Amino acid sequence: MSDIKSLDDLKSAVSGTAPAAAEVAAAPREPMRDAQGRAYATGKRKDAVARVWVKPGSGKITVNGKEMPAYFARPVLQLIVNQPFGVANVEGQFDVTATVTGGGLSGQAGAVKHGISKALQLYDPSLRAALKAAGFLTRDSRVVERKKYGKAKARRSFQFSKR
Repeated sequence: MSDIKSLDDLKSAVSGTAPAAAEVAAAPREPMRDAQGRAYATGKRKDAVARVWVKPGSGKITVNGKEMPAYFARPVLQLIVNQPFGVANVEGQFDVTATVTGGGLSGQAGAVKHGISKALQLYDPSLRAALKAAGFLTRDSRVVERKKYGKAKARRSFQFSKR
């Protein structure tokens, strides 16, 4: 191994390995679909876990065997679930089947959104850039802080009494 004493020496030493790394990074992603032409992904948020299947269709979303407006009655939750389609510009082009467990309705809506985003980018890798830029492929790691002993909740103390 030769001694590297300047930046030019360093550039020449590294230049031999750089093209191989660039070729690996430029490899196109392949769509991942099952025998029925569906893409599957798991979405998570708080304590909720959603298993999501995405396939081409008319935009019908089924959650735990119910239509989405019946399961997520609040408009805000429906908006959250539909966000990935708006960002990827594919509204009404995919049918979604989801089973979600754990947590409350808000966490479940976030889990379904995360699962839809992951499944869409597996079905069509060209959608990945838009979904990643919007932050939909990243699992929201915020969870409830645990309760500590000697406290009423995680941080709330019991009322102080001087006498």
